[in-house]
Amino acid sequence: MSQAQVAHSPAPQTVEMKDLVALCKRRGFIFPASDIYGGINGFWDYGPLGTELKNNIRDSWWRSMVLCPPIGHDGEPVQIVGLDSSIIQNPKAWEASGHVGGFNDPMVDCKESKKRYRADHVLVLVPKDGAGPSVAFDQDAESAEIDAKMKKVARGRPQSDYEREQLDKLPFEHFATIIGPDVKTQGTLTEPRQFNMMFHTYVGATASEDNKSYLRPETCAGIFLNFKNIVDSSRVKMPFGVAQIGKAFRNEVTPRNFIFRSREFEQMEMEWFCHEEDVSKWFDFWVEQRKAWWASVGMDLSKLHYLDVGDADRAHYSQRTIDIEYKFPFCAPDAYDELEGIAHRGNYDLSKHQEYSGQKLEYVDPARDNEKYLPHVIEPSTGLTRAVLALLSEAYTVDESRPSGAYMNFKPSIAPKKAAILPLVAKEGMPEIATKLYMELREHHAVDLDIKQNIGKRYARQDEIGTPFCMTIDGDTAGDNAVTVRERNTMTQERVSLDNVLDYLNKHIKGA
Repeated sequence: MSQAQVAHSPAPQTVEMKDLVALCKRRGFIFPASDIYGGINGFWDYGPLGTELKNNIRDSWWRSMVLCPPIGHDGEPVQIVGLDSSIIQNPKAWEASGHVGGFNDPMVDCKESKKRYRADHVLVLVPKDGAGPSVAFDQDAESAEIDAKMKKVARGRPQSDYEREQLDKLPFEHFATIIGPDVKTQGTLTEPRQFNMMFHTYVGATASEDNKSYLRPETCAGIFLNFKNIVDSSRVKMPFGVAQIGKAFRNEVTPRNFIFRSREFEQMEMEWFCHEEDVSKWFDFWVEQRKAWWASVGMDLSKLHYLDVGDADRAHYSQRTIDIEYKFPFCAPDAYDELEGIAHRGNYDLSKHQEYSGQKLEYVDPARDNEKYLPHVIEPSTGLTRAVLALLSEAYTVDESRPSGAYMNFKPSIAPKKAAILPLVAKEGMPEIATKLYMELREHHAVDLDIKQNIGKRYARQDEIGTPFCMTIDGDTAGDNAVTVRERNTMTQERVSLDNVLDYLNKHIKGA
């Protein structure tokens, strides 16, 4: 085995969404749900490696929030406790939160193509002079697709002669002039109508309106419902946080972009309860803490965008929201999409649940002369499944010089496998040494024992699944009790004693 120390740093290249999706299925990160039956739109299964990646991201978030929370303004760790609430709650909870009456998206159908769209995701180019047709596009359409359709149906009319509008903001009488996103004729789009996105079910033996309930559309509701229980049973004092990770369900009109917008997903949310006077300083605190966490899991912060959401676009409960956005591979040039939201929810949720339940939810603050108040809430909320997609996108690195053509540049701490143990050949005692090393390392790290195929193909597989270190047992190992360690990104190699392999991994995983 060569011990050449040749560094290798490929130039960054654009990630193609189709290539990332193909790798995810080929290597066992993510599969379409019910794949053998043709799948089901908006649902995904996480394979062996996807499960490990998702769990590593989840555990990092939980550690940063609950097990080892950040240092607060007073130099002491802030106080955050955990919760795991039920997916199905009393349906009155969703009436109080406004989801039953107001959790809606505008929906529009195309009578010709039979496709359905969120009206606020359809962009329409409207002629300024009123001459010629209006042309509609999905908001994720590529510029080349827009140009091609414009030339075909609008006779080459330059875009400068058009105004860009959202479909849900146009008067319905204008729809007769619109050529829909997937058709060539005008007037095929229906009037937008509101569509409640909550999945409903029935609790008990009979299916009637009396026992209708809902799958939760967000995890934060369980935190507000348990606010009093947590204050009464725990030794928390204001300010404090409650964190939860769990499944949520939204019957999205148009699931899209792989796992970015799906109907079943996981959220990582923390509700930070504080006095209204302290909102400003804690809001800024959590924005900075969330930036630091994204950096800690391998995100290039230069690819993030921080959007201070305007009044018209914020949720009804929000008094201020900053969206952390990422340049996903499906985004148009110079565009981003939401990765995490940090919202000041006021005391909207507690006040509504107090009103609807009849239970007193005020906090009695001994630090403020027993003042009674409903605390305000700052909510850092991110989709765990969106975090998976962002870090998959961030890790995907094109390198045409490798047999795999690409490798996954995961930070070692979140990589599904930390190391691969590879005997050079399946004879001469090498598999036995490899197995012994594997048995030792598996007690400490997620490692892979890979004996079959030639060494080049095994390297290629480990590159594609993002394993940071490959440890090869070769013909010299029996004599010098050492392995050759290959580093994933640079492909440099160094000889490491068998006795020092665990220390080597501990050092490089913790320090990277």
